[in-house]
Amino acid sequence: MRKRTLVSVLFLFSLLFLLPDQGRKLHANAEDSSDEVSDPPKVEEKLGGHGGLSTDSDVVHRESESISKKSLRSNAEKFEFQAEVSRLMDIIINSLYSNKDIFLRELISNASDALDKIRFLALTDKDVLGEGDTAKLEIQIKLDKAKKILSIRDRGIGMTKEDLIKNLGTIAKSGTSAFVEKMQSSGDLNLIGQFGVGFYSAYLVADYIEVISKHNDDIQHVWESKADGKFAVSEDTWNEPLGRGTEIRLHLRDEAGEYLEESKLKDLVKRYSEFINFPINLWASKEVETEVPAEEDETTEEETETTSTEEEKEEDAEEEDSDKKQKTKKVKETVYEWELLNDVKAIWLRSPKEVTEEEYTKFYHSLAKDFSDEKPMAWSHFNAEGDVEFKAVLYVPPKAAHDQYESYYNTNKANLKLYVRRVFISDEFDELLPKYLSFLKGLVDSDTLPLNVSREMLQQHSSLKTIKKKLIRKALDMIRKLAEEDPDEVHDDDKKDVEKSGENDEKKGQYTKFWNEFGKSIKLGIIEDASNRNRLAKLLRFETTKSDGKLTSLDQYIKRMKKGQKDVFYITGSSKEQLEKSPFLERLIKKGYEVIFFTDPVDEYLMQYLMDYEDKKFQNVSKEGLKVGKDSKVKELKEAFKELTKWWKESLASENVDDVKISNRLADTPCVVVTSKFGWSANMERIMQSQTLSDANKQAYMRGKRVLEINPRHPIIKELKERVASDPEDESVKETAQLMYQTALIESGFILNDPKDFAGRIYNSVKSSLKISPDAVAEEEVEAEETETSEEATETKSDDLPGGLNIEAEPVEEDTPTKDEL
Repeated sequence: MRKRTLVSVLFLFSLLFLLPDQGRKLHANAEDSSDEVSDPPKVEEKLGGHGGLSTDSDVVHRESESISKKSLRSNAEKFEFQAEVSRLMDIIINSLYSNKDIFLRELISNASDALDKIRFLALTDKDVLGEGDTAKLEIQIKLDKAKKILSIRDRGIGMTKEDLIKNLGTIAKSGTSAFVEKMQSSGDLNLIGQFGVGFYSAYLVADYIEVISKHNDDIQHVWESKADGKFAVSEDTWNEPLGRGTEIRLHLRDEAGEYLEESKLKDLVKRYSEFINFPINLWASKEVETEVPAEEDETTEEETETTSTEEEKEEDAEEEDSDKKQKTKKVKETVYEWELLNDVKAIWLRSPKEVTEEEYTKFYHSLAKDFSDEKPMAWSHFNAEGDVEFKAVLYVPPKAAHDQYESYYNTNKANLKLYVRRVFISDEFDELLPKYLSFLKGLVDSDTLPLNVSREMLQQHSSLKTIKKKLIRKALDMIRKLAEEDPDEVHDDDKKDVEKSGENDEKKGQYTKFWNEFGKSIKLGIIEDASNRNRLAKLLRFETTKSDGKLTSLDQYIKRMKKGQKDVFYITGSSKEQLEKSPFLERLIKKGYEVIFFTDPVDEYLMQYLMDYEDKKFQNVSKEGLKVGKDSKVKELKEAFKELTKWWKESLASENVDDVKISNRLADTPCVVVTSKFGWSANMERIMQSQTLSDANKQAYMRGKRVLEINPRHPIIKELKERVASDPEDESVKETAQLMYQTALIESGFILNDPKDFAGRIYNSVKSSLKISPDAVAEEEVEAEETETSEEATETKSDDLPGGLNIEAEPVEEDTPTKDEL
């Protein structure tokens, strides 16, 4: 038994010694055999294009031998991750990354960082770049559908063996608990450049990764891992020499097959890495038409069956010509070449003085995916420095989106893209701009924010508040400047200078266009943003009783205010035409006061927040508290009409009227109904009642107290005063007072609770004017209609007879034919 055991052990040892030698012989034989065959031209040489990811047959053969099994090479130096890999991957997949697509963004970002480093070194030492293709600073993406391999290569600084072990093990070496601690604290999570979290996101789509890297100070090495707790590093003797840089090969999972499609990779690069500083090239296929020699068997039968002597002679001559001009045909052929994916320049990295208007317009169309010919109304390009550094470009689109204000508070629409070091992070950050500025398009590129964390974590970053504050200020300055540069917005005193200069014709009417498209957003901003309310108020535009159909601002209104006027007068309603005829404006217009028209439903909410501007209070002329100059006869009038107002208030007790007063706002109208200062106006009541889910019971407490104001100078009021004085119990006088109140309600913009009652009073008034008795009623219908109805029923029954017979009913006589005779 012992002898057998000893023999088996010796046999195993001999195998261990023989296998490596055999492997080296096979490898040597492969190299010898490859030398015998002439090297076929590479794809790059055929196209005369870029160097880089080579596709010669030897490399393909060596790659297939080395990676077909997706296992760590036996001769590689192996290492173990110090942290628990399963927990580490769980943190990366579940905590940091919301979708798998961003793996390409992270790898391209790493490649860009590596290229940045070598470019920085080249500033002082040009020799580090090397010569030929190695000196080209670019990123190349290539895919192999057959082997399910996606390769990303850069000609950056590369990594030594020590760098591969250190950088690709950063997270694992730090320990999972320490990493979680870092992630949750406000510490530095910026590990990009060390192939930290960003590199490991590749395992979201790959189950085996190779990293081939060549540094100027070291030979070429390969790092490989299956994320199963181990990784290996070995000298690379079988792959094509990189010259310098790094190539990452992702062996994709079965469920990640979509990343082997060229269209998918193009979309991801366009979305996330469009503005990377270095060219990103994809080895892409396309169909081209080429001419190839036509085959002999394609000649026509007529040509082959000719037998005449003359024809044979002609054929001999043609054959001689065909030797000189060979017949060809066009066929479609699939060819591969490098396609540049990021051809749009990152203009925000340049100085605003260096960028032309055409470049800004082109960049806007690319950024907003707007393929119209319209230019943006305005743009702002700036760099922010200080504790938080970032660059930004903001645009005002030429038109508002068709659904700009639909479900305004229920949707998160963000048109601002966030970049970190030119790498796209997200376009769903509504924290960068408030909702009312969501119509702006543009981007923010920050060097301060961490690149490799999820949107949820980035929202809590302290720098976002600073960025948001600066963006709002710049956005409002851009809109203000748009107004200042519009000749139509210039004050009357400065119009002559503008007309003489004749400049800025293109900017004429631009702010009016902006207001018509996005004015509602400015109003919503006043409601939502208390800290910028005064700045936004300066951007308000509206029509007034003196603006002649043009828009005016609060500053222009205040400049035109009458001497001694303390309040800014305004009125709300559904249309300008309706408001111009409002009885509330009669005396104000006669005295030369200017009144603002607010006709947008949101204006009612706006004026609940905009209480004053430049020390001027706002006064709704349809509410209590209106002061229009001084009337010396007010006290006398109140005393003279005291009996009437008291009687009228008692008569309207059932109508919930709070008071009846002498009016200081009427000129030609006998009476109006106003509301209390802090209650709803008539327009607001109508808006709230039209809401889909409105509750009349809950709205009752918000309705303002109604006050009937009478015009003491109107003849109807004077006559009514005399009638009440003579007989306060006269029913006709009470009827007239009730009718006048209901009429005033309608004219003041209110909705009647009982339209039938109002209609009845109108008809009674018409009867009285026509001298018809109040007791007269409509005549009753004549009963002759019943006979007609019976005749119609008879005709209907006759239609039901078989054969469609129509027999009219006649009186029955003695010689009426029997049924059989019929």
